Amino acid sequence: MNEEKKYTVIVIGSSAGGFLALSALLEKLPADYPLPIIVVQHRSKDPNALFEEILQHKCRIRIKQADEKEKIVGATVYVAPPDYHLLIERDGSFSLSLEDPVKFSRPSIDILFETAAEVFRDKLIGIILTGANSDGTNGICAIKRHGGLTIAEDPEEAKYPAMPLSAIESGAVEMVLTLNKMSDFLLSELNNKISK
Repeated sequence: MNEEKKYTVIVIGSSAGGFLALSALLEKLPADYPLPIIVVQHRSKDPNALFEEILQHKCRIRIKQADEKEKIVGATVYVAPPDYHLLIERDGSFSLSLEDPVKFSRPSIDILFETAAEVFRDKLIGIILTGANSDGTNGICAIKRHGGLTIAEDPEEAKYPAMPLSAIESGAVEMVLTLNKMSDFLLSELNNKISK
């Protein structure tokens, strides 16, 4: 890995078992963690679900639902709204879409990862967590093609290993880590590589 590389954005995909995995990964991050983190979590279509609020209680970093045309800034975890695809535009803002589900999912991890890869290229970190399908595999491949860093949760730890396994079997995952090691990596080993 290029020691001079500076990462600017992290994207995370999770599905079944994802709330607990996200909590474990994000709760160690300080409120001023410099990179924006963008999350697609497969979840209920209920707009009144309190996913962000409950996650915020466990984390110091700001958690919010991504809004249409919102500019991406650091020290924030953005979560795709229920029943909308979340895309990254060339100007670094969000776009929401009601296009058909991908792999039975809306929001789709693949769509977020693929659009983020086109915009942020080798400045992007992509992470696949627990899940019971293969959403995110195509997106991880796109991140890898564009020179980004790709990480998957250790399938032996994941509550639902199918999603990280699918990504790993694609050959596009560079690092396989437990959640504990993943958060330590984001905190310590990246300190010299992230853009502040």
